[in-house]
Amino acid sequence: MENNNKSPKEYNKWLAFINIPIQMGVIIYAFYWLGLWLDSNYPNEKIFYYKALTLVGVFIALYNVYRQVNQIGNR
Repeated sequence: MENNNKSPKEYNKWLAFINIPIQMGVIIYAFYWLGLWLDSNYPNEKIFYYKALTLVGVFIALYNVYRQVNQIGNR
């Protein structure tokens, strides 16, 4: 039998990496949904809120990934 003696620190790193795409999806979807809500309640012919807010959500999600990966790397 093989003895798997991985430290809890290694498991925590993998759990953090698994959690990152879920967080990205939630952030991007939340900003997309907010943009759709703004488009339906405050229509504007020059700007589509869902496009602008989806891009903001993508940048926030990428920044969050960058911050978390650096934090995990410094442990």
